[in-house]
Amino acid sequence: MKVAVVGSGPSGIYAAEALNDQGVAVDVFDRLPVPFGLVRYGVAPDHLSIRSVRNTLDRVWDRDGVRFVGNVEVGKDVTVEDLREAYDAVILTYGASSDRRLGVEGEDLPGSVAATDFVAWYTGYPDYRGPDFAELLQQVRSVAVIGVGNVAVDVVRVLSKSPAELAHTDMPEHVLKALASAPVTSVHLVGRRGPAQASFTTKELKELGELAEAEVVISAADLELDDSSAAALVDNKVAARNVKVLTEWADRAPRADANSHITFHFFSRPAAVTGSDKVTGLDLERTAFNADGDLVDTGHREHIDVDLVVRSVGYRGRPLPGIPFDDSQGVIPHQDGRVLEGDQPVVGLYVAGWIKRGPTGIIGTNKKCAVQTVASLLDDAQAGAIVAGGHEDRDLVSELESRGKVVVGVQGWRAVDRAEQERGNVLGKERVTVHDRAELLRLASEPLRAT
Repeated sequence: MKVAVVGSGPSGIYAAEALNDQGVAVDVFDRLPVPFGLVRYGVAPDHLSIRSVRNTLDRVWDRDGVRFVGNVEVGKDVTVEDLREAYDAVILTYGASSDRRLGVEGEDLPGSVAATDFVAWYTGYPDYRGPDFAELLQQVRSVAVIGVGNVAVDVVRVLSKSPAELAHTDMPEHVLKALASAPVTSVHLVGRRGPAQASFTTKELKELGELAEAEVVISAADLELDDSSAAALVDNKVAARNVKVLTEWADRAPRADANSHITFHFFSRPAAVTGSDKVTGLDLERTAFNADGDLVDTGHREHIDVDLVVRSVGYRGRPLPGIPFDDSQGVIPHQDGRVLEGDQPVVGLYVAGWIKRGPTGIIGTNKKCAVQTVASLLDDAQAGAIVAGGHEDRDLVSELESRGKVVVGVQGWRAVDRAEQERGNVLGKERVTVHDRAELLRLASEPLRAT
């Protein structure tokens, strides 16, 4: 059996691994010249232990029968139908890369940006086309980050760390220089609900209180919980730990050595981004839970002066031409990983990862998700719904190369990997991320090995 996997992030690699364990040949396609998706371009660069999971993921390319097919965009260089004609089955694992919007006045002002753009910039995403943060940050003293998940906390932490605290990361050098010279001294973290409903994890939250030069500020009023929120802490241990950490911060004496501040604003709904030709502030509505547990407007208003607004209110998937898509949820509809057209499975077409279930869970969650999808695929093959062996003589990768497409294989990735580590070693750290696509392609010049 030959299977094509679209996307080389954790879900795609876990799917390839599970398939290969059963003797299936797998080609893993990615629009980028380098693998690992979210691990490389989503996990914050200062979280070295989490990013190191790519060392484990990288071993899949050493398996017989598994190929990395980089710099090939499905939907542009090849269609899903091309893949379905050349492989016995196709698994879509291309993630959720677009941002959710606030839907408030002023959201499109210069200086109002998506966290997806900021994260792509500071991780060195090669196809980044968003705001020029290297220039923008030089005019920014105060920032509002809207959202209370781990991505929002990552953004707050990156903006609040001193240059010395970021120097060891693999961020591109131009990113480190821009962050080091930015005059940011105030970062506001804004959430429309309370601390008991925040979705960040305690480990990531606690890091904000351990920064060298930044002080956390939180009002005791924001920690006053209604009965339902207080009751929720009994069952939600993560929320209980979070509230404990926040309460400890609220009781701290002010730091005399703080050069910047991180201010929490719970029960604060963004009402408008203000400014004429650029962002100058953010209007907030004070919220509360009523007796029925519904979040309501209290009528109290607050304005904070900020130069930059970063919305971090969720990721959502994008449709792929010719593939069923649930626009309301931002996912591909499925049953146990089988792509559904209406209520019927599309034979030979599967889905895994964030584009299957939405942007939830940790990296390890993708393994269980991918294994479930692979199990469905193998069950279908066992039942005769997929007939293996009809594509042995066709190599879509060779066809792409014959048309002049530059395809990056595992040797090309290894060349990039080696170059990044060498550049890092010169600076006394593990690696420096190469962010320019042309440079990545120049480094990845070795041919793709055959399966």
